Amino acid sequence: MSNILIIKHGSLGDIAQASGAIQDISEFHKEHDIYLLTTKPYFELFKSNPHLKAVILDKRLSRFNLIYLFTLMRVIKKYKFVKVFDLQNSSRTNFYKRILFPNANNTIWSSSDTTLPENKSKKDFDKNPVLDRFKHQLEVSGVKTNKTMFPDFNWACTNIDKIKKEYNLKKYIILFPFCSPHLTIKKWPHYNKFIEMVKNKFNDEYKILVAPGPLEIPMTKDIDADTVLNNEKALNISELATLIRDSSYVIANDTGPAHMAAHLGVKGLTLFGSHTTALKVSIERDNFKAIQVVDLNKLTPEKVFEKFLKSLN
Repeated sequence: MSNILIIKHGSLGDIAQASGAIQDISEFHKEHDIYLLTTKPYFELFKSNPHLKAVILDKRLSRFNLIYLFTLMRVIKKYKFVKVFDLQNSSRTNFYKRILFPNANNTIWSSSDTTLPENKSKKDFDKNPVLDRFKHQLEVSGVKTNKTMFPDFNWACTNIDKIKKEYNLKKYIILFPFCSPHLTIKKWPHYNKFIEMVKNKFNDEYKILVAPGPLEIPMTKDIDADTVLNNEKALNISELATLIRDSSYVIANDTGPAHMAAHLGVKGLTLFGSHTTALKVSIERDNFKAIQVVDLNKLTPEKVFEKFLKSLN
């Protein structure tokens, strides 16, 4: 039995999106052991992925840290991988290729570079929707794609009965009103007004929750919703995935939890400004939709509430 390597460093939304591609690679190569190279935030998470033999940690230290680079390359080489699927497709992973398989084509190293359509630049190719790019990459590399376009992130879920009992969670709506400080263009500013409208319509039928990341906990004081934590700490990814999966509805900015929700099959809505499009990031699913506007500041809570009501039931 030979070994195959998949590379996927992050981010959180990308991890959820890549679930289908990882499944397809595994199921197409049943006679191989599948390993995954990832970064610290996702190392423990991927250990629960049923399609992987094991997970290898990449600390992603500087490329000029020659001792670390030599150590990582030695670890990778000891597995004698017969093929690599680069689902990260970054300058860093392209650098790894130049060290490990400098002259390899897509039969050995599958990436967006080695599977690039003829007469198309990588810059133009990268304008295609994310899942379309994965599908093209795998199919050119000879892999049948049954799940790539339909990622299923349920493998990441875990038992959160203790958390549900602590917060008395039955029917609830989760909001993700935060975003990275340097990406405020993604932030919709009208969550509190939306919350008020939900409470006026449904009274106490639904609890309204936020589940902040570690750096977002102080910001929850500005949102009129219950904050869900575990022992006063942010939920880990598996706990968050389960909380999302079991919710009645999710409303989110274009962040990692929105992509998790999309690929957990829950009902929900994500809000896009001009930073990108819902089509390009492949976020819309049967139950999970998007509102796309030029300026999120001008997206009224009434419009969001109207779309929410139509898709809630």
